[in-house]
Amino acid sequence: MWSVVSSGDLPERDRFEWFADMISREVMPTALSSDRTADFTAEAAVLDLGGPQVSRVAYSPLRSRRTPALIRRGDPEQYQLALVSRGAMTLVQNGNDCEAEAGDLVFWDTSRPSDARSVSEGEPGQLVILQLPRDILPLRAARLDGLLAHRLPGGTGAGAVLADFLRSLVAHGGGCGPEELRRIGSTAVDLAAATLAAHLDAEHRLPAEIRTRTLLRRVHAFIEYNLGDPELTPVAVAAHHNLSVRALHQLFRGEGETVQARVRRRRLERARTDLERPEFAACPVQAIAARWGFSGPAVFSRTFREAYGISPTEFRARALSVNEGSAGGTAPGP
Repeated sequence: MWSVVSSGDLPERDRFEWFADMISREVMPTALSSDRTADFTAEAAVLDLGGPQVSRVAYSPLRSRRTPALIRRGDPEQYQLALVSRGAMTLVQNGNDCEAEAGDLVFWDTSRPSDARSVSEGEPGQLVILQLPRDILPLRAARLDGLLAHRLPGGTGAGAVLADFLRSLVAHGGGCGPEELRRIGSTAVDLAAATLAAHLDAEHRLPAEIRTRTLLRRVHAFIEYNLGDPELTPVAVAAHHNLSVRALHQLFRGEGETVQARVRRRRLERARTDLERPEFAACPVQAIAARWGFSGPAVFSRTFREAYGISPTEFRARALSVNEGSAGGTAPGP
């Protein structure tokens, strides 16, 4: 479960002081300042992943500094890799500086002095921060120093997979149990390592199992983004990832399904979801089939019936009937 704290229940005049004290006491000693103390708002939430942690923070514009004296007072000894999910920020550390906008990733070390500013206008800025113990990444610290305070694009390659993973974790992580969260924590470390290694040209230095798991997640993400393309075949998937078709099939050997089976299953699941949605009730079945990459209505109908034992049209009628009945049963009386 997320552990959440918010300034919302406090008088406006006390909110910034509360947030500054909470960060220094519960996270690490930090000097915070803001030009918006009169109407400052902030919310922070933490999810424990069994070693790593993920935090989501939203706050009014502020400046955050870690000086040598503050580091001596307290240091969690972490690397932190943040996804800027709203607004923008600047960061100075280790002689480097960068500005990152929504969709970018930023990397820093809590054991080194730093100066960060949010430059958001209007609504609060927001970060999703993956907090990693310094000894958990399978990359040498001397190499990682070169990435401190660098903007890492979150829209391509392993960075895009990590960014999507963090967004999904924010949306769904609160419903996971402790054992699930520990497994998710292991995945988070793998993806963070792969993202950082890619920017160091050091992917070959990662353990083979991490490289394999990361490649598989990249393939899964590519399939998800391209389900609507009727040309999404094992040949196309392999070519996009510079693999032979044989190597791609070997990659899926432990997945319990082939590449083609995964594409077919995910297309069916997405189409089935659309057929259940009342807002799509006027959309022809063949249009939904085409939306998810099926080559024609006959192929879709046959494949759907084989998977679910019912035709798409019959399934839609039942689903919409159930939805209408549920809505009618919960409507208030006169």
